[in-house]
Amino acid sequence: MRTPVCDLLGIDQPIVQAPMSAVPELAAAVSNAGGLGMVTLTWSSPAGGVVRETAALTDRPFGGNLILDADQHRRLGEALEAGLRIVSLFWGDPAGYVEEVHDADGVVLQTVGSADEARRAVDRGVDVIVAQGWEAGGHVRGQVATLPLVPAVVDAVAPVPVIAAGGIGDARGVAAVLALGAQAAWLGTRFLLAREMPLHEEYRRRLEEAVETDTEWYPDLYEVGWPDSPHRALRNSTAEAWEAAGRPAPGSRPGEGDVIAHFPSGEEIRRYEPGAPMVGTTGDIEALSLWAGQSVALARRPQPAAEIVAELVAGL
Repeated sequence: MRTPVCDLLGIDQPIVQAPMSAVPELAAAVSNAGGLGMVTLTWSSPAGGVVRETAALTDRPFGGNLILDADQHRRLGEALEAGLRIVSLFWGDPAGYVEEVHDADGVVLQTVGSADEARRAVDRGVDVIVAQGWEAGGHVRGQVATLPLVPAVVDAVAPVPVIAAGGIGDARGVAAVLALGAQAAWLGTRFLLAREMPLHEEYRRRLEEAVETDTEWYPDLYEVGWPDSPHRALRNSTAEAWEAAGRPAPGSRPGEGDVIAHFPSGEEIRRYEPGAPMVGTTGDIEALSLWAGQSVALARRPQPAAEIVAELVAGL
C-alpha cells in the first residue's frame, strides 16, 4: 500500500523503523523490504561512516536520526556528504538544520508530541511530521496518547504528511493510524526483535515475555545526558529500588555510581546510565535501561525484518 508520504520518501510500504541504534544491517533490511530503515547518528563519529556502511547494504532509501540536545551540524554535514537524503530530527528546534538538508535536496522529518509543536516544526520548513504518542518506548517527547494525538496533528498541519508513532505493533495498529489520517506507521519495539538487531539474549527474552503493563514512563530515571528527557522502559530491579527509596533525585539514589555492566568495548556502565544491552554486553543485564513501548506485548518472537514488514502491511 502506497501513500503520498511513501512517494515523497521513495518507499513502497508505509512502514518506518524507529532509529534505535546505529545498526546498518537492520536499517538496510527494512529498506530492502520496502519500508524506511533508520540509523541513529547522534553519537556516531564520524556520522558519514554509518551512512556509507548502510548504503553498502541497500540501494533503497534510508534515514538517519539526530537528537538536537546539542549542536549536530558537524554530524549532519558528514551524513549529507556521505549521501544521506532523509534526515530525522528530534528533541529540539530544527531551525538551522532544515535549510542545510534542503540545499542537499533532502527531506526533513521532525518528531513531535503535540499539535503546537507540529505547527512550529512546519513553520521551520519541516517536510514530514512524526506524531509520537506517549505509549512509545525509549525517549518520549510528549504526554498525549497516540489515538488523540495523531488526528490533532493531522488537522493542525495539513497538507503536510504525518507519520504516527507510539504503541503500534501489528497490522491492526498500522490500519488504525492510517484511519486516523497518518500516512505511515513508525515502529521501534517490534523491530527490536528483528533478527538483524544484535540485542543481548537476556534483553530479547525480557521483551518476548513482557505484557503491555510491563513498561513504565519515567521522567528521568536513566540519565541520558540532556534535561527533561522522559522515557519508557521495562520495569526492572534498578527502577524498583529507586521507587522503593521514594524516587530520589540524582546524588542520593540507591546504588548510584555502581558499575553494573560493561559494553563490548569494555566501557563501564553505571547504574542509572543509559546502556541498552547489545550482543557482547556483560554484567547485570536485567538492571540496565531496557527500552520498550507499550506495544511490547505484540512483539512475541524473533523474525527477519522483512517478515515483520510483510506482516505489518498484510491486509491493507
